[in-house]
Amino acid sequence: MTDEGQQGARQAGDEGTRRAGDEVARPGGSGPGELRASHADRDRVVEVLRIAAGDGRLTAGELDDRIEAALTARTYSELAALTTDLPAASSGPSGSVAIPKDIVRIETRSGRATRDGRWVVPQRMEVRVTSGHVTLDFTDAVVAVPLLRIDASVRSGSVTLVTKPGVVVDAENLILASGRVKVRAPWSPDVPVSLRIEVSGAVGSGRIVARPPRRNLWQWVTRRPRRYAVAGR
Repeated sequence: MTDEGQQGARQAGDEGTRRAGDEVARPGGSGPGELRASHADRDRVVEVLRIAAGDGRLTAGELDDRIEAALTARTYSELAALTTDLPAASSGPSGSVAIPKDIVRIETRSGRATRDGRWVVPQRMEVRVTSGHVTLDFTDAVVAVPLLRIDASVRSGSVTLVTKPGVVVDAENLILASGRVKVRAPWSPDVPVSLRIEVSGAVGSGRIVARPPRRNLWQWVTRRPRRYAVAGR
């Protein structure tokens, strides 16, 4: 759903709230679930739904339907009904959506820097690599923003982006000298996009690679499929 659509849905929800005010806005409500929801409450639920879709728990159609319902919801109980079949972990600790930082900077000269596990994806990242290695693993990351912009400067080291279904990488705006850029997108086009990563900057003799997670040794020995393997491939 576009920003214009979300704004229209919010306005429709506000108008519905005013029209129905005489019927439900009475002192001494039946419980906390009947308290009126705010725009911030609706936005938090929308982010939970987007994260769930990125994890493969909702289809694109279900995501659109639930976002529309969230943006027009009037009470806490209406919002809660949209996430009752989703894991609480999708929204982070204490049930609230994590707040992403505006910018995160990573600089390495000859060492190694890694972001993995349930790290919160920021809105922007500046990555400077001289001869070291930087790995950004998005398989378990908490995605609370639809777009991540990465400004990369890679001289002779490497930057690796480990993706999952719903994560799309755009590296068309990179300036390439003698290095290498490779983006693998093995996911089905029907998977709803939960995070778009736009990578810009310059690559000297280093490399930038975006790929799905690899199998560990035990998975390889037992011939188990890699995580997020697409059926039929």
